[in-house]
Amino acid sequence: MLRSATLPKLTPQERKPVDTCARYLLNNAKYLKYDDYLKAGLTIATRLIEGACGHLIKDRQDRYHWG
Repeated sequence: MLRSATLPKLTPQERKPVDTCARYLLNNAKYLKYDDYLKAGLTIATRLIEGACGHLIKDRQDRYHWG
């Protein structure tokens, strides 16, 4: 992630969100073992949230006819 932000020579302002995200992931790496959690049968909240968002978007799209 950091390398991808460095190679295109992003400005410091353009790079800020990437650096923030990378710092979060590096600081929390010991907690981000999703594959182990799934093997243990634990629920990953992001999966639930993504599913809820998908249903919300579908409901909104079904309500409004685009085009």
